[in-house]
Amino acid sequence: MTISAISIMNNRGDVIVNRVYRDDITAETTQDFRMEVIARKETGKAPVVLIGKHSYLYIRHNNLFFVCVTRSNINPALGFSFLYAMLDVFKTYFRGEVNEQTIRNNFTVIYELLDETMDFGYPQNSSVDVLQLYIKTAGERALQGEQKQDNSQITSQITGAVDWRLPDLKYKKNEVFIDILEQVNLLMSADGEILRNDVSGKVAMKTYLTGMPECKFGINDKILVDAKNRGGQKNGAGGGSAVAAASSKKKGGSRKSVEIEDITFHRCVKLTKFDADRTITFVPPDGEFDLMKYRITDNVKLPFKIVPIVEERGDTRCIFNIKAISNFSSNMHAQNVVIKIPCPKNTARCKCRAKEGRARYEPEHHAIVWRIKRFPGGKELGLFAEAELAASTSGKAWSRPPITMEFSCPRFAASGMIVRFLKVFEKTAYQTTKWVRYITRNGQYEIRI
Repeated sequence: MTISAISIMNNRGDVIVNRVYRDDITAETTQDFRMEVIARKETGKAPVVLIGKHSYLYIRHNNLFFVCVTRSNINPALGFSFLYAMLDVFKTYFRGEVNEQTIRNNFTVIYELLDETMDFGYPQNSSVDVLQLYIKTAGERALQGEQKQDNSQITSQITGAVDWRLPDLKYKKNEVFIDILEQVNLLMSADGEILRNDVSGKVAMKTYLTGMPECKFGINDKILVDAKNRGGQKNGAGGGSAVAAASSKKKGGSRKSVEIEDITFHRCVKLTKFDADRTITFVPPDGEFDLMKYRITDNVKLPFKIVPIVEERGDTRCIFNIKAISNFSSNMHAQNVVIKIPCPKNTARCKCRAKEGRARYEPEHHAIVWRIKRFPGGKELGLFAEAELAASTSGKAWSRPPITMEFSCPRFAASGMIVRFLKVFEKTAYQTTKWVRYITRNGQYEIRI
């Protein structure tokens, strides 16, 4: 999967920059894109065009077309990722101004960047921090004068994997903040049957660490926990794995581990290490970043259960009896809970009674909106409402849209994800303060009525 050429054209089809990387196409190949796509004004229909034996992938910015040409069966995501990465590089180099005049005034820098970021059709390092070490604009060269960059330093920056962190960072207090942020999605039938539920989450980190530390991050991943349990049974009471297995069982129950799906990591994570022993090892960037994103579909712990009873009494009244039950521990609470109970569109008036929170009919939403500022764990709250309906001329039956919920639950993880440890290794062996926070929010949380 290789890229044969990169071209930059204006909206008239004039080729401003054309860089051919492989000999399976000619410099004139881009003219086919000009005639078949730009001249025919087909640029708004599809970002991938097949003309003859060539595939053209393109993006548009300020009346410029960035076109990627290939004859191989390329992964489209690879081509688009490279095009957007180069656009970001150009924006950084030219202070956000990427237009035809900017490209024409910086031919030399443009070709240098295209050569450094692509090698014989294979995308290479497109990190702006690394490229700026040895590719300068004319103004930067004039300011630097005759000062030259140390070649050994450039080589280490290119070949070393840590281009996202500076080596000489210093902090008086070394701290790491870890946020487990999850969105829980639910679709429940009127009979209480779960039709769909899943959790989309991420581990967001904020690091203020001195030097170049290596971190090891541990969670209750099912594959890792099961492996340790097997190791503990094999080694017996004297082995370290047995201790890990025992502590895991003590925390235990069915919630001791989670089965993670669709996991993606920040590029600082050493994937070979994770593939070998499921250990998340990394040199963290400075400041905020997302260490990993994941999705879980099994053993989701739902924070709320809604039991709705909705009765239509003739054409004039509708009775609502709603129970909301919190399924988390009594020492926790949810914040800013909003429950929207749909009403028929011909609702004239609605009387609402709720022991906790405030509920009222909001005509703009065609729904009773029940707001609860603080919802304790292990509680059952009720709402009773009676809606008076005006005469309807449409004759259509009420479609009964689902009840929807909004909420935020601190200290609760719907997936069961637990941070088991975070170890920081640095040659000065300093002490690190670690903070962990769990927050679960609603995604698409719907209960049919």
